[in-house]
Amino acid sequence: MSKHLERDSQLLVKRLLLQSSIVEEMIHKASKAIRNMDKGLVAELLKHEETVDELEVHIEEDCLKILALHQPVAIDLRRTATILKINNDLERIADLAVNIAERAQSMAKHSGFEVPEMFDRMASLAASMVKKAIDALVEQDVEAAQAVCLTDDEVDDLNRQIIDQMYQVMRTNPDLIEAALYLFSVSRHLERIADHATNIAEDVIYLVDGEIARHKHDLDPSPQTS
Repeated sequence: MSKHLERDSQLLVKRLLLQSSIVEEMIHKASKAIRNMDKGLVAELLKHEETVDELEVHIEEDCLKILALHQPVAIDLRRTATILKINNDLERIADLAVNIAERAQSMAKHSGFEVPEMFDRMASLAASMVKKAIDALVEQDVEAAQAVCLTDDEVDDLNRQIIDQMYQVMRTNPDLIEAALYLFSVSRHLERIADHATNIAEDVIYLVDGEIARHKHDLDPSPQTS
């Protein structure tokens, strides 16, 4: 790697880490907004979202600059392509965090509605998946990235449990149907955050091993015999 490419790559990673730290904080604040029915956090998250959007543009421009000026190959090329994709995932996570916090504004109207305890576990897992996926990127740790992918199953299970519980709430208390539907949306957004974290982890595997892991679990490894 040339000195100029190394310098530009280091700046690129630095910006990505700043972006990811802001996104992680947004997830925690969005979860807090739901748990406490705190309407005031939305404005704060919108400001964070603006910063993330600005960083997304800078990171994309930096990636394109590296590709055009340095024409990287092998792992340097994979690193640039990986960061370009992770950049998009982080921006989408920031959008989802804002969407989650916005639901608190509507849910706060229903004083009798209780957010299920499993929500905290789901939110904590989703946030930790993002952090661990980025840590795996920094350390180029394939095993850590694979662990993130496995955690997605637990988030999916919690999502199903929350949906089942909200169906029960709607059956027994029609006055809380609107609030339950909002929590449906919140749970789905958290599940999508976990999906994006899984995407990041799979991109880390690609970076280190040169193997595209995305959708691999959908393939049947054993061919059918007639």
